[in-house]
Amino acid sequence: MNSRQTEKILSVRNLVKHFDISGGFLEQLAFEKGKIIRRHTVVKALNNVSFSIAPGEIFSVVGESGCGKSTLARTAIGLYPPDSGEVFFGGERIDHLSPRQMLPFRARMQMIFQDPYASLNPRMTVRQILEEPVFFHRPGISRAEAGDRVAAVMEQVGVDPQWAGRYPHEFSGGQRQRISIARALMVDPEFIVADEPISALDVSIQAQILNLLMEAREKRGLTYMIITHDLSVVAHISSRVAVMYLGSLCELSPADQMFDHPRHPYTRALLSAIPRLGSKKKHIRLTGEVPTPIRLPSGCVFHGRCPYADARCKTEIPLPLSPEPGIITACHGLEEGRIPLSPE
Repeated sequence: MNSRQTEKILSVRNLVKHFDISGGFLEQLAFEKGKIIRRHTVVKALNNVSFSIAPGEIFSVVGESGCGKSTLARTAIGLYPPDSGEVFFGGERIDHLSPRQMLPFRARMQMIFQDPYASLNPRMTVRQILEEPVFFHRPGISRAEAGDRVAAVMEQVGVDPQWAGRYPHEFSGGQRQRISIARALMVDPEFIVADEPISALDVSIQAQILNLLMEAREKRGLTYMIITHDLSVVAHISSRVAVMYLGSLCELSPADQMFDHPRHPYTRALLSAIPRLGSKKKHIRLTGEVPTPIRLPSGCVFHGRCPYADARCKTEIPLPLSPEPGIITACHGLEEGRIPLSPE
């Protein structure tokens, strides 16, 4: 293991994840050219994605719906087994571990899900929901100690500990998300994946939840991987940003550089959609059909909608290159100098 890997809390190398959605045997049968054939349908959710996250970072992953953001997060922390590639957590490889071998890592990495109601067991009280991970990961803890921990964490996330005997349906959406955050904090993790943590909440509550996440990071030294489509949130809180399109990584750079000087044509189009008062920049409208991850286009997955695409883009998959320290782009046009570094 080299020293660079051990410096990162999470490192992903050439991660690939495909889902077979063919269904049963009869559902796979199709009639084509006078013959009955058996057809497999595969969703290519992740295709050779590589990145790393340093301790203390807020690493955001953005892109259109269906680009593979949530699949990337769940595969990176072992909720989905990868088809190929490597995942390192704290310098130790974890992608090949069995569920039992993964148990020591589960307490160190936690996840906050998008829907705070669906992710909480409606048959359990808040106290039971919060105590469950503690009793599982720390079987020697007493019930009194677990109760004290529940009260302390509930108070930290802004939920009255006296409400611990209530059920999830008795809380508002914002309160349920606070409880979801509390559950993630109960086992003192090092790394938290937040999958669209505020998208299901009212705008008035979103800022409160973001502030809560930032306060928890400061007090506990947490590292975040945030999956979101809200670019205003990304600009406000992120250290670095990864942009995905159809399961591929287009661009990765520090947040301030990406928002000031986006490089990849898709990143430029994505950021141009952000409303800005007084801005004279035009919204970049992409043309062409949006491909499906079931039938990925050849070459660069973005070439059908890219205004700079040429013959090479249609046949050859671009490799991720680092033109400057801390910046990664996968684009033939940028590599060849056909695309200006500053948006027109």
